[in-house]
Amino acid sequence: MRLGVSAALVGGVLHRGDVSVVDGRVDAVGLPPARGGAVAVPGLVDVQCNGYAGVDLTAVGDVDEVHAFRAALARDGVTAVAPTVITAAPDTTTHALRVLDAARPAPHGARLLGAHVEGPFLAPARRGTHPPEFLRPPDPASFQAFLTAGAVALTTLAPELDGAGAVLGTALRAGVTVMAGHSDATAADAHAGFDAGIAGATHLFNAMSGFDHRSPGLAAAALAHPGVVVTVIADGHHLDPDVLRVIAAAAPGRWALITDATAAAGLDRADGTFRLGDVELTLADGAVRNPDGTLAGSAATLAGCVRVAVGAGIDLADALVAATATPARLVGAAHRPHPDLGALRPGGVADVTVLDDALAVTRVLLDGVEVAP
Repeated sequence: MRLGVSAALVGGVLHRGDVSVVDGRVDAVGLPPARGGAVAVPGLVDVQCNGYAGVDLTAVGDVDEVHAFRAALARDGVTAVAPTVITAAPDTTTHALRVLDAARPAPHGARLLGAHVEGPFLAPARRGTHPPEFLRPPDPASFQAFLTAGAVALTTLAPELDGAGAVLGTALRAGVTVMAGHSDATAADAHAGFDAGIAGATHLFNAMSGFDHRSPGLAAAALAHPGVVVTVIADGHHLDPDVLRVIAAAAPGRWALITDATAAAGLDRADGTFRLGDVELTLADGAVRNPDGTLAGSAATLAGCVRVAVGAGIDLADALVAATATPARLVGAAHRPHPDLGALRPGGVADVTVLDDALAVTRVLLDGVEVAP
């Protein structure tokens, strides 16, 4: 099967030519190009997605809701997702992790990676929309209870909190990627955490100490520290275009697009009310906010984030890598559904998203099988 594209993202570079898929694998790239500007890219990978299409993962009820979430994501170009659970009562978190584990084996759309547990070990001053009554000091036993409940691929914590190092050790031994976020860390705190094994920073500049030129915080340290991956919500609300350009220039090859999507994403309705765990959200003018007006996740699609990044002047190939290969790097080996996560290569698994010349999703393949629109 030929995909009918004029270029493909292979090894981080846009190569001219069409792509063929045979028996669930990418058969060839660089074939005579089709007319138009369509491009084939690895299936998009979202490592922070709280919900989609009316489904809130923190308060998820059953596997049918998870399947609906996965199907909607796949239609919008995401072929692998780390379903994200925010700070909540311990029983709520463990229930969500159990439901996600039960849903994971079924072929119902985007591949479910291990969960991203965001919280509850966060700085109260930088909690964003996380309910303050459920925040608590870092505790390895509490984190172990999450690991027992279900597969966890990533977690976000505040590295400056007492006990964060102990949780970090527990997570790393279990193969969990640890991110710094919702944090008031000094640069020294952040660098110490990165040196100890924290892999990245969650939604850079949002809900964290920032970039004072004499007293840098987590955001500055994350951009300065070699190898640290910074995740970015490019929804047109969380970051100014100038900041997107600074991030791309300061951290080439190590910035990743995320949606931080809520149940408000992936729907046709323009606005309304939704929930994120125990918090009521309002979607208006494309932005999702909690009752005090704080941004609380997004209504973005990952392809839409690529479009925003490109619209800010970022190179197309770099923006596509940020939605594919770079977030895939944050997923440990035990949570990868196959070795080609975030990659498109001859012989590789054909999880492929096709974008037209306006960067809208037109076709999605999982294991070489086209996802129904």
